[in-house]
Amino acid sequence: MARHNAWAYGRLLDAVAAVSEADYRRDMGLFFRSIHGTLNHLRVGEQLLWFERFAAGRSPALALDAEVEPDRERLTGALRAGAARWIDWLPTVPPARCDGTIDYTTTRGETVSLPWTGTLAHVFVHSTHHRGQITAALTALGHPCPVLDLVYFLRAEQAGATS
Repeated sequence: MARHNAWAYGRLLDAVAAVSEADYRRDMGLFFRSIHGTLNHLRVGEQLLWFERFAAGRSPALALDAEVEPDRERLTGALRAGAARWIDWLPTVPPARCDGTIDYTTTRGETVSLPWTGTLAHVFVHSTHHRGQITAALTALGHPCPVLDLVYFLRAEQAGATS
């Protein structure tokens, strides 16, 4: 799932690069309003909250709608690098850890303990959900959107074409 996540980000961010600055920041009716707002949310949720919870055992206090990177190019680079961090980190996790729980504090201050593997699946499903919103925005703006489905990634990986 981490490899698919990085592949999907790459394809999506390549497509988003063709969008004008005005359309990139336009309120498209998405939960985080714009493509930019949604990409910032992905950076916050997946990389600055969940990665920290999983890899470092920390629960940062950060709003889900925080604009952590106003610069479009730096945000793109951070999303690509953050997706790669999951790929590098996950093989270091002892297999027994996957059968345990992840304990963290939510952004509202609530202490939670959930199944580790199921919660990790949530991270990647959540990112897929928001990438889907961005592809809908691309379509509404008249831009082509990439195919991001897992089976297409698996086929590309099988063919050695995921770079």
